[in-house]
Amino acid sequence: MSQHDLRRDLEHRHALSRFPRETDYPVFAEPWEAQAFALAVKLSEQGHFTWKEWAAALADEIKAASSGGEPDDGSRYYHHWLTALERLVMAKGLADSAALVARKEAWAEAYRGTPHGKPIELDTESSGGPHQG
Repeated sequence: MSQHDLRRDLEHRHALSRFPRETDYPVFAEPWEAQAFALAVKLSEQGHFTWKEWAAALADEIKAASSGGEPDDGSRYYHHWLTALERLVMAKGLADSAALVARKEAWAEAYRGTPHGKPIELDTESSGGPHQG
């Protein structure tokens, strides 16, 4: 393992240590929170941004929400996480706002068309409706 890889691994471990934990795993209230978390970690691991850049983007988002009068009670933490991630993804040229809007609309269509209790799946072969099968 190179010095760079070791340093990045230590940065990730330090960042992960700040999250609420149950035994050895971070705790998430909803599956989408875990997915947003994992996506940020993966994009950083792939070198699209450093963890320091990520932390700054998240801090900026939380600060903006606080400046806008939102209480700092932690209930919207992963909403800020997702917004910061979207902004960083656009800033790095990984996706544009139109692509993000289209993907959100596809997921909304998928969950509206999925029976209660069934997993929501995005059908990538069509206009984004629910996957049947």
